[in-house]
Amino acid sequence: MKPGVLLVNLGSPDSPSVGDVRRYLREFLMDGRVIDTSWPLRAAIVHGCILPFRPRESAHAYQSVWTQAGSPLIATSQRVTTSLRARMEIPIALAMRYQNPSIEHALKSLAR
Repeated sequence: MKPGVLLVNLGSPDSPSVGDVRRYLREFLMDGRVIDTSWPLRAAIVHGCILPFRPRESAHAYQSVWTQAGSPLIATSQRVTTSLRARMEIPIALAMRYQNPSIEHALKSLAR
C-alpha cells in the first residue's frame, strides 16, 4: 500500500442557499462532539430551537462571504491541496468533516 495524505477541514455548506445551510447545520450540530448531550436532547435542541430559525440567518452570512470559487474555506483548502500536489509525489485528497467533499469520497479517491 502506498502512502497518501488526507487533508481534512471542518466543512461548509454546498451553497449559501437556506436548504444547503440547513443540511450543513443539521449534520454539524447533531454531532455529539459539537453539542455534548444525549441524542434526544440534542435532537430537540437542534430540530426544535435551531433549525427552524438559524439557517436563514446563516445563509445570509454565507452569501456575504461566498465567492465565484464558492465557499472561502473550501476554495482555500482546494488551493492548498493543489499546491501540495505540485510539490509532493504522493496522492493527496481533500475532505470536509461535514458535507462535501466527504471523507468517504476522499478516501476512495486516495485508494484509486
